[in-house]
Amino acid sequence: MASNIFQNELTCSVCMNYFIDPVTIGCGHSFCMPCLCVCWEQAPRPPRCPVCRETSHQTTFKTNIVLKTRVFLARRARPYQFPRTAEQMCEIHLKTKNFFCEVIKDALCLLCCKAEEHVAHRHCSVDWIAEEYRGYVTLRRKMIRAEYQKVCPLLYKEEKRHLERIEKESKEILQQLKQSEDSMDLKGKLLRGMYEELKDMCHKPDMELLQHFENTLKRSESVQLHVTQPVDPQLSSWPITGLIGRLNRFQVYVSLDNEVVTGHIPLFEDLKRFLFGTDHLEVANNSARSKYFLAWGAQSFTSGQHYWEVYVGDCSNWVIGFCNDSWTMRNDMVLDSEGIFLLFCVKDDNGCSLFTSSPVLPQYVERPVGCVGVFLDYECGTVSFVNVADSSLICSFLSCSFSSLLKPFLCCGLP
Repeated sequence: MASNIFQNELTCSVCMNYFIDPVTIGCGHSFCMPCLCVCWEQAPRPPRCPVCRETSHQTTFKTNIVLKTRVFLARRARPYQFPRTAEQMCEIHLKTKNFFCEVIKDALCLLCCKAEEHVAHRHCSVDWIAEEYRGYVTLRRKMIRAEYQKVCPLLYKEEKRHLERIEKESKEILQQLKQSEDSMDLKGKLLRGMYEELKDMCHKPDMELLQHFENTLKRSESVQLHVTQPVDPQLSSWPITGLIGRLNRFQVYVSLDNEVVTGHIPLFEDLKRFLFGTDHLEVANNSARSKYFLAWGAQSFTSGQHYWEVYVGDCSNWVIGFCNDSWTMRNDMVLDSEGIFLLFCVKDDNGCSLFTSSPVLPQYVERPVGCVGVFLDYECGTVSFVNVADSSLICSFLSCSFSSLLKPFLCCGLP
């Protein structure tokens, strides 16, 4: 009975084993430091003792040296826990290897320690060095945990700044649009007034018309010269710390299959019809007559996380993303098909614009130049596109339902 009571005093009530790096909290109960840290990590604040439930406001811990020494002695007093296998017996002296040589990093018996080749080396008890190593492991866990705890606040602050900047920019753009709308409304009123004035002038007597013609013409030209400046609704792209490094863990090599060079791609015709309307479709097609390289991946994905990159360079027309197998078999490849998750870059009168498919939505961010990264998380139902050069997010398909295999898809204009 006394032996059990003594053992309970040296045993952590959380893991039910001998203490590792024991700490004692305010109520007097002791625990392994890692056990207590894990218990209190998700506990409400202030945390409570796992045994007596007393509230504790303690934030730092110091190893209970007295308790650690007692545990060390208790381990040594129970040698049957560590059977003397062939590896623990010295083959030369047939003695137990109770000492650890810090030079050769191996266990030795007492006689080996006194031998000429080892006598100058530093030796420690195997039990004590093991206890020290357990403490080091615990300290190492604390250091690693501390570093990860630094990352979360860092990313949270970065996220907060990023969202605040987007909110600020969006308000500025909306303000510019409102001012542009007011300016165009004012110009419309001035033009209507000038139109009425010119119309009335046409019915005036010849002499009166000639007397006021030059002055009216100058005012008419002044009204027409006042041109409202266009508003660029593009939002800034900010780098996300660790984004590319995290995605690179899932990078796969994508081999392309079914490579085709063609001048007829329904995808671009659909998008131009969306952008320019049916009346201007023929003009848009004639102004961008070029050949396209079209291909999709030889492999298919039905689970897991996969990341690949495409170098788009200065190409003005390209499509990148994932599509299901049935869509690649279709001749029309229309935009309103299910199972396509694509990012478009299309040349227009103002430069290049980005769009996503299903449904067609404009993306008001800067066009990437260089590499575009594509990330698929099949289980989470997301497809994301990133600008590799500045480690920023272009756009994402969120909460998708993938019901079939997906293939990487690529289409780009040829020079």
